[in-house]
Amino acid sequence: GPCLTPHFNEAGLAADQIAKMLEERSPGQGRGTVTHAGQVGVMLKKDMIRDICRFLHDEPSIRMDHLADLTAVDYSAYPGDTGPRFEVVYNLISTVYGHRIRLKVRVSDEEPRVDTVTAIWQTANWHERETYDLMGIIFNGHPDLRRILLSEDWVGHPLRKEYPLKGY
Repeated sequence: GPCLTPHFNEAGLAADQIAKMLEERSPGQGRGTVTHAGQVGVMLKKDMIRDICRFLHDEPSIRMDHLADLTAVDYSAYPGDTGPRFEVVYNLISTVYGHRIRLKVRVSDEEPRVDTVTAIWQTANWHERETYDLMGIIFNGHPDLRRILLSEDWVGHPLRKEYPLKGY
């Protein structure tokens, strides 16, 4: 039968090349590139996330066709962190080429909002609902933004740092 193993094209770009393409595409719009545990992460302004994700998905030389994960981090308890409180993290993979990249955007405590990417990857629907449920991040334009793990009447977002370990 047909081979079900993804074929990793030798022409696949390295993550740092993709990061450079993003910088060239939107000069001055990025917030920098960081490498952690061998994975390249690109910091972006939050209003760019949908356009950048669409580009990464559609660009023939990149083809980030799989949103592996979308989550958030609460930096309020990190000493010395001066950025907006929350970081929304997108882990993207190309099953075509085998490359991966991590995108990050920071959102404030006062305005914990970022645009949905559900029109690009359907699986974002579930990831964004979980991130909303546990962290309180609101995804603008999400088709059905409601709790996914906790009951509708649950108070608060249990992965936020101020949430008591035993609940309210």
